[in-house]
Amino acid sequence: MKKLFFTVVLAGLTVIPALAQDVELGRKVTDYTTGPKIGGFFIGKYTYTDQDGQYGGNGLSQRMARFYVDGTILNDFKYRVQVQVNNASFHMKDYFIEWAHWKEFAVKVGQYKRAFLFENPSNPWDIGFGDYSQITKKFSGMGDYCGEASSNGGRDQGIQIQGDLLPIADSHSLIHYQFQVMNGQGINTADANARKDFIGTLQIQPVKGLYIGAFGWNGDYAVNDSVSVGRERWAVAAKYEYDSWSARIEYAHSDGKNIHEADGWYAAVGVPVNDWFKLYAKYDVYRNNATDESMKTIYSIASNFQIHKNLMFQLQYNYVDNKPTSSQWNELWAELYVRF
Repeated sequence: MKKLFFTVVLAGLTVIPALAQDVELGRKVTDYTTGPKIGGFFIGKYTYTDQDGQYGGNGLSQRMARFYVDGTILNDFKYRVQVQVNNASFHMKDYFIEWAHWKEFAVKVGQYKRAFLFENPSNPWDIGFGDYSQITKKFSGMGDYCGEASSNGGRDQGIQIQGDLLPIADSHSLIHYQFQVMNGQGINTADANARKDFIGTLQIQPVKGLYIGAFGWNGDYAVNDSVSVGRERWAVAAKYEYDSWSARIEYAHSDGKNIHEADGWYAAVGVPVNDWFKLYAKYDVYRNNATDESMKTIYSIASNFQIHKNLMFQLQYNYVDNKPTSSQWNELWAELYVRF
């Protein structure tokens, strides 16, 4: 008789039969699945600015609300479906299935984050600030400077292989890699030409919590039926996460056919004050023509009050220096994070 032991799913929907022997295969097999885990979060935002012509900012707004379902099938296949609402806009954010039998080699198919920059795959809860950095948005597909919409959220449709190699004694792997073949047009959109985007990263973790990475991207974005712009991009970056301390520094450069050169960088640090209060600071630069004359610089200080795992308040001050318009202004953001 087949021997099984059971583990309770904390989401509370079913139990998982954890196998003591090989999984059976077949269209009639119904075991070896988790009950779907349902969750989500929302972020509300208040914005004030003294920038000329902005009338004090947007005031109260809904930054985003997300809902997801995920689980596993046959122990090795992980799936997720995630949707997002931004005020009146409702759209599919993620859908994918990933075969992850080996940590050294996993295959993912569907719609998900691009493997470009450390910050892009990060959840909004985890970046420490009320928005992503300028290069993450301009070069990963969140209002990309090539014309891709902000609603794409740094995502695309395609196939990915990834894995962790060379385990080290203190329970971390020395090397992480990802390689993606993507449509290039962003979310919920079919491929617009016969070309694909190739995106990849190689990351080294010499000590636990310290990641040093290189990123590359070769592809294009079809603006319309007759015009496409190139994406020849690369980035170098480092991040450190240990015992609630955090730091990130990233530089990215972009060029290509029918589009001008651009680059940018940022440096961010997070310092825990106590178990529920953490301070962040960031120096954030984007150069739309890779020249000092096209530089937009944002200096940010953010305070995160996370009084529960699922409840956080955030206050952020930004000073913006925009050289192309020879203007400077101040911003104050207040955000409320709730998840379930």
